[in-house]
Amino acid sequence: MLEQILTYEIYQDKTLGDVLTLEFLLGVGGSVLGAILMLLAGLLVSRWASRRIRAVGLRYEALDSTLFNFLANIVRYAILAFTILFVLNTFGIQTTSIVALIGAAGLAIGLALQGTLSNVAAGVMIVLFRPFKIGDFVELAGVSGTVKDITLNFTELANLSNVQIIVPNAQVWGNIITNYSTNGTRRAEWTFGVSYDADLKLTEEVIRKTIMSDARSMVEPEPFIQVNNLGDFSVDFLVRVWVPSSAYFQYQADMKRYVKEALDTAGVEIPFPTRTLRNIKE
Repeated sequence: MLEQILTYEIYQDKTLGDVLTLEFLLGVGGSVLGAILMLLAGLLVSRWASRRIRAVGLRYEALDSTLFNFLANIVRYAILAFTILFVLNTFGIQTTSIVALIGAAGLAIGLALQGTLSNVAAGVMIVLFRPFKIGDFVELAGVSGTVKDITLNFTELANLSNVQIIVPNAQVWGNIITNYSTNGTRRAEWTFGVSYDADLKLTEEVIRKTIMSDARSMVEPEPFIQVNNLGDFSVDFLVRVWVPSSAYFQYQADMKRYVKEALDTAGVEIPFPTRTLRNIKE
């Protein structure tokens, strides 16, 4: 009788252990499955939100796509970070201490990477305030070129020789930024010197006709063509004409040649400095 009782108790304990083990496994399995589903949902939502934000920037030409790409990345990683915190909560892990640990680690990393983080901070300011955009011709930190890419760490330029130039964003934001592409028009300026014997009225007519016959020259604002200086060797005409920004550099070079050829054809002398030596005998 005693043996039967002991056998029954052992059977009961074994059945209870099996039940507890099964419940534990089901609970853990459910938590793992829920965490996986939550991660997948977070990945899908983050990608969807990122694509939607980028699509808004591409849909309207007036909006800067670079800014929307930056915002899309921020939204994506923010969603993923919250998703990870929710997953940790499903396993009963206190996320408060983890957030505090991440904050302390971030502070230490920030102190160690001050130079890099200054570039990132400057990159954020460039992306937000948009002093220039991709495709603009700019002068940054003493170098000029066309903007090819804007990242959080650096700005990529291609100079007139199509050489790649990488400028750290901290140097870009901390210096004067000259953007030659912001305005649709620019004013070209030259100084043409003619001899003191030249007919000034004829000279002005030749210069005006030559420049204004070019389709790139703008009638409004009115061009400025007047005698500006009486130099040691020449009478100098100051010429200022407005032109579309996209044609500025080629236009500036073309007009120098065209005016020189027109003055030669009209018989107007363009002097150059000369030196006369006198030999005085005692």
